[in-house]
Amino acid sequence: MVLRYSEARLPTPHGEFRVVVYRTGRTAGAGATAVGVADEEHVAMVLGDVRGGDVLTRVHSSCFTGEVLGSLRCDCRAQLDAALARIGSEGRGLVVYLVQEGRGIGLGNKVRAYQLQDDGADTVDANLQLGFDADLRSYDLAAGILADLGVASVRLMTNNPQKISGLEGAGVVVAAHEPHWVDTTEHSAGYLAAKKTKLGHLS
Repeated sequence: MVLRYSEARLPTPHGEFRVVVYRTGRTAGAGATAVGVADEEHVAMVLGDVRGGDVLTRVHSSCFTGEVLGSLRCDCRAQLDAALARIGSEGRGLVVYLVQEGRGIGLGNKVRAYQLQDDGADTVDANLQLGFDADLRSYDLAAGILADLGVASVRLMTNNPQKISGLEGAGVVVAAHEPHWVDTTEHSAGYLAAKKTKLGHLS
């Protein structure tokens, strides 16, 4: 279950978006007002009227280390910034921001995976060594958010074929795939190479 909980205008360097917060789980209802009672909160950053088809869209998973702490081990912050900038320049689109840290394994386990990578594993093998699948993310919530916003089809900014198939499996019409590569650094080169060779990320 995903329910729209709150929304407001949000001025950004890329334009004035509308931020919409969705709650999931047992406490998703409007009566859940106490701090911390929501099982999860996800966000849509909306620019313009996104009802209808061919909406420029990024479905993005949270990355505390990259987006908040400025880690250079991944390209998550750069991808998020690039998506918002592109939507801003086009004047219509949205980012669906899902709380799915570390491809679904959580922050603590992602940091454990970092240590395994420092010991020689790549990003995929590290998750496997911890007992997880390479990618545990789900896109059903994103599909629910898109439906609530009236989005009929998306032009999806992604390099991940599993994201395309996951959204399509959840009922989202992906009208077009928009490649979404950003610059590589010396710290992220191995991570991005593993995503291409082991997760099949598209060029």
